[in-house]
Amino acid sequence: APYRILLQTADSQIYWNIACGELEITEHWDWLESNLLQTISIFDNDEDITTFVKGKICGIIAEENRGKQGEEQEEDCGKFREAELKMRRLFGMPEEEKLVNYYSCSYWKGRVPRQGWLYLSVNHLCFYSFLLGKEVTLVVQWTEVTQLEKNATLVFPESIRVSTRSTEHFFSMFLNINDTFKLMEQLANIAMRQLLDNEAFAADRSLPKPCKTLKNVSALKRDLDARAKNERYRTMFRLTQDERLDGHTDCTLWTPFAKMHVVGQLFISNNYICFNSREEDLCQLIIPLREVSIVEKADSSSVLPCPVSISTKNKMNFLFANLKDRDFLVQRISDFLQRTPDSSYGDTSPLSLIGHSMKEKMKEEAWNIHFSEFGRGVCMYRTSRTRELILNGIPERLRGELWLLFSGAQNEMATHSGYYGDLVEQAMGLCSLATEEIERDLHRSMPEHRAFQNEMGIAALRRVLTAYAHRNPSIGYCQAMNIVTSVLLLYCTEEEAFWLLVALCERMLPDYYNTRVVGALVDQGVFEELTRAFLPLLYEHMQELGVISTISLSWFLTLFLSVMPFDSAVLLVDCFFYEGIKVIFQVALAVLHDNMDALLSCNDEGEAMTILGRYLDNVVNKQTVTPPIPHLHALLTSGDEPPPEIDVFDLIKSSYERFGSLRSDVIEQMRFKQRLKVIQSLEDTAKRSVVGSGSSAFSIEELEELYCLFKSKHMTSCYWGSSSSAAERHDPSLPYLEQYRIDPAQFIQLFTALAPWTCGGHTPTLSARLFRLLDQNQDGLVNFKEFITGLSGMYHGDMTEKLKLLYKLHLPPGNIETIKDLPKMNQVRTGSGLRLGLGLGLTASVCLCLSVQEQFIELCKTLYNMFSEEPLEQELYHSIATVASLLLRIGEVGKNSGSLQCEDIADDTVLIGGGEQRRGSVLDVDWSITFEQVLASLLTEPPLVDYFEKKRDIQSKMAACRAQRAVERQMSTISQNRTSLGELALGQTILSDE
Repeated sequence: APYRILLQTADSQIYWNIACGELEITEHWDWLESNLLQTISIFDNDEDITTFVKGKICGIIAEENRGKQGEEQEEDCGKFREAELKMRRLFGMPEEEKLVNYYSCSYWKGRVPRQGWLYLSVNHLCFYSFLLGKEVTLVVQWTEVTQLEKNATLVFPESIRVSTRSTEHFFSMFLNINDTFKLMEQLANIAMRQLLDNEAFAADRSLPKPCKTLKNVSALKRDLDARAKNERYRTMFRLTQDERLDGHTDCTLWTPFAKMHVVGQLFISNNYICFNSREEDLCQLIIPLREVSIVEKADSSSVLPCPVSISTKNKMNFLFANLKDRDFLVQRISDFLQRTPDSSYGDTSPLSLIGHSMKEKMKEEAWNIHFSEFGRGVCMYRTSRTRELILNGIPERLRGELWLLFSGAQNEMATHSGYYGDLVEQAMGLCSLATEEIERDLHRSMPEHRAFQNEMGIAALRRVLTAYAHRNPSIGYCQAMNIVTSVLLLYCTEEEAFWLLVALCERMLPDYYNTRVVGALVDQGVFEELTRAFLPLLYEHMQELGVISTISLSWFLTLFLSVMPFDSAVLLVDCFFYEGIKVIFQVALAVLHDNMDALLSCNDEGEAMTILGRYLDNVVNKQTVTPPIPHLHALLTSGDEPPPEIDVFDLIKSSYERFGSLRSDVIEQMRFKQRLKVIQSLEDTAKRSVVGSGSSAFSIEELEELYCLFKSKHMTSCYWGSSSSAAERHDPSLPYLEQYRIDPAQFIQLFTALAPWTCGGHTPTLSARLFRLLDQNQDGLVNFKEFITGLSGMYHGDMTEKLKLLYKLHLPPGNIETIKDLPKMNQVRTGSGLRLGLGLGLTASVCLCLSVQEQFIELCKTLYNMFSEEPLEQELYHSIATVASLLLRIGEVGKNSGSLQCEDIADDTVLIGGGEQRRGSVLDVDWSITFEQVLASLLTEPPLVDYFEKKRDIQSKMAACRAQRAVERQMSTISQNRTSLGELALGQTILSDE
């Protein structure tokens, strides 16, 4: 093009191409002159001018492209639906499996790339390629992923590596690798949540269902994108988990304290208006809608186009300008305001007695000046000046107020008036494991502080901890919560301490205080990675000693409160509530850095722990207004020569100078990477515990593989729905052997694949009988322990035990409903009043009565079907026919005898039949057989004896089970290829004949 319009600021050597064209370039210039040139005069900074102009131009281009996208949308929806059907056909997925998106890419097999399609569904990563007669099919469950990385090497160009326990997969040649990787991260994260708790399955089911009409098929991808945006929004402004971002737009904010317009973004959600400057830490603003009194459009001018003024109840005024779609924005805020209720909350006194000193008064005065300039309360401007004041220590009188403000707890408390009081009433008097643990730890919470040396402080701590355990049973109570909560109570009222605890456990330290302290383990991994990056020499030595994993848990779980003098640690809590977890990482790195030389010379873990312990014991706060509280650890570890004191302010300052480059978004990315490792490591621990607990005739390797197969069926049932919820199928409070459970449908699949007794079309019937026998509590679910018990009886029992199990499977269903203890011999009374010896160790006799003669026929049918694929099939058929005839004749003898005296029945005899039984009475039975007679008859036939005494190998069954999925996919692909070659009619004929 012959003409261009360039943007170049006075001090810059770089110019930006704004427009290019021929004669129409004058129209572009006229638009810029009337819309931009006047506006940029309000900026004092050249960088802000460049950012603003680039944002405007990109917005115009995006608006123009949006119209074109609408025309292509219907065509894209059709392609998406086609891809979804193809995914299900290729990989044998049911209709419940939801495709999120699909991408063209290359999958590397060795050093050879295979071009094909990557399908990302909610529960699986799938790839398919068919080129030059070579087919590649891959299916990976997200729950099996241990590592997900985007990298570039000489061997693999810019690629994504997906690692599982057994292998690695590389994908490259993406059109947009960043978008693909972000989506993969989201789906892997959902899977990790599913392994961690059952609520994630409910969240999965809350995703929009794929619609069969073409216009809504991408709703799932949009929903996941919205989830990610909501999460970033809530994290940025410390908002509650139920807050939903409605939209955001570029704008400027007039900052009266700096007398300038700040470029940034305005965010609107159902309860808040938030602003964040483009330049980090320049300005952040949170305006709860409950505080807003007026929203109005101000007069527009060339200097201040499209402004909106927002006034609050405490007489603060905020002026936003350069807003696109101003009318729509004002209307949207007005709609939200109409739904916002007024709220208020009461106040009581904190436990701590606040002292006075000149330094404290100076700090308070500095904050009062800050409040007058930047505002006070939730609508305060948050700037770099705010951080400087916090690093100098929050005054004792203001600590509770500012902790509530910066953590976001004040917003939750204001919108939940009376909630805490109701919880306390509901929780008091209830007994649970959590309340027992709370009572045990109450007097261990800061016993050196006088606030907790009397019943008033202990009672307040009890109420807060018990109320939270009642609010969140999935966490309940975890050690370390008592230490943190006791510190909160020193500066806050009970209700305020409760909401700060909510903010800590549910937002600021996610998953820290659950039963497996997953969050703390994740941050331990992040800390190790940061140590390797910033202190590589020390990292290698510390790894050899195993120190990092030991120190980090105690440091992070209590925010240094348990390892550092109280007056020093509370300053770190100040910084934590403003900065988040990154300040804890910074200080931890600074502690290691200050002790690097001493740690490098250590020879064992104990020596390193002593060095760090003594260092932390002597971190002092020389500005404290309260008498120093002796630190118990310091008293125990102090030597003859006291180590030098370290000023906590110097420690915090050095942590910012050396490690202040840490960014919260980078930490979140590292957390995701570590979360995969930690949760998969916990799953491996669970598997080892299952294998190691209890005795079994199966080898360790066999048990591990059986556990994986069983758990896979459990996860499948959670993915694709059933009559019972995920919570019913997985109870983390139970022993590992009993946590995962499957229903009859999954059990039949496993029985068919693994049981040594293959009965052809009769297999589902036999499987259903075994399921009823194993389902001890009759809840329609079987756990892994019960599953292994049944399988072990079939594979490793002797001939007599196998036959007893087989007989029990053919008892009428009503007579096995009261099984209580499967592994042991158990005599129970059924509804018909007859004793049943139930259990794999059963030594009872069996009388087959006339009323259940059809059960005897069913047993014979099962035996005939079991022998259908045996090499000695004919000999076995002949033997079972002989035994059946013999047993029928024996039954006739019993029939002719007419009656059976109950005194002649041994205590261990099992009778199957109806009617009342009384000792000394006569049972009118026309047909009966004892178990000894059955066993004796079978022993007369060597082929039957050999069959039941033969040792069966489960390895071949498990190998076939592994291969089955691949075969199904291959058959699916062959069918598809046959169709694509024009042989559809022939294929239909073959299938019809089959």
